[in-house]
Amino acid sequence: MKLVVALLAFFLMGACASAPSASNGQAGAMRVMTFNVRYDNPQDGADAWPNRRGHVASLIAFHDPDVIGLQEVLLHQRDQLAADLGQYAFVGVGRDDGKDGGEFAPLGYRRDRLEMIEHGHFWLSPTPDAPSVGWDAALPRITTWARLEPVGGGREILAVNTHFDHRGMEARRMSAIQVRDWVKENRKACEMVVVVGDFNAPPSEAAYREIIAGGMLTDARLASETPPFGPAGTFSGFDVRETRDAPIDHVFVNAGARVIRHGVITQHDAGRLPSDHYPVLADIAGGACPAATD
Repeated sequence: MKLVVALLAFFLMGACASAPSASNGQAGAMRVMTFNVRYDNPQDGADAWPNRRGHVASLIAFHDPDVIGLQEVLLHQRDQLAADLGQYAFVGVGRDDGKDGGEFAPLGYRRDRLEMIEHGHFWLSPTPDAPSVGWDAALPRITTWARLEPVGGGREILAVNTHFDHRGMEARRMSAIQVRDWVKENRKACEMVVVVGDFNAPPSEAAYREIIAGGMLTDARLASETPPFGPAGTFSGFDVRETRDAPIDHVFVNAGARVIRHGVITQHDAGRLPSDHYPVLADIAGGACPAATD
């Protein structure tokens, strides 16, 4: 099994480990990842963060995404991963106070391949500009966004990373509408879009359907030109034998983007997993230049 995973990783890397490029207005291939790394909870015992930090960092470094969205990241976890992964810059704030408090949903990008144009965040609630709990959510939830440009110029990328509530179904539905509408209002013409995160919603749920409503965004797994690799489910609960019928961690891309491949990575070390969620990878290319949104 490990050999199969290693070979897959080798071929995944080969397609787009190089810097994004631009040709005739079309952005080159780019790798995106979403990864809920599980917050540092000492009660996790053998699966507690100090025992997983190295595995998380090495997995990210090996698969080498250009853009990565992380979830459940506490301040010290963000700082440790930034130290372990010096090739990445991270942006984002804590959801409790808009500074350092509580979990982050940070976006990371390869600083040698991409340049930051601007970035920001908003809360998933009716008051998105201030720390808040929305609808029937159990906790405050936050979204981080960044507008990036390939080093040397090229097609801009609007990257969005989010983490929907784990209990409030209405909160997830409304959060999906909020994120979708925010992208529609803020996307520039001809801009690539990637929306990643732990949505806590399988494809059967209203929140998932709302994200893709209107056809602006599409699920990278369904759009993949090659058969999606790995299990359908993305939550493991630290049990490599766990199988779920449907994913809750997703990568969405702008309609018309080419999705070269999509994979759910179940890499483990003698049965020990780096997190209770599997990371999700997608290699994408820009596709035709979209028209400006209304």
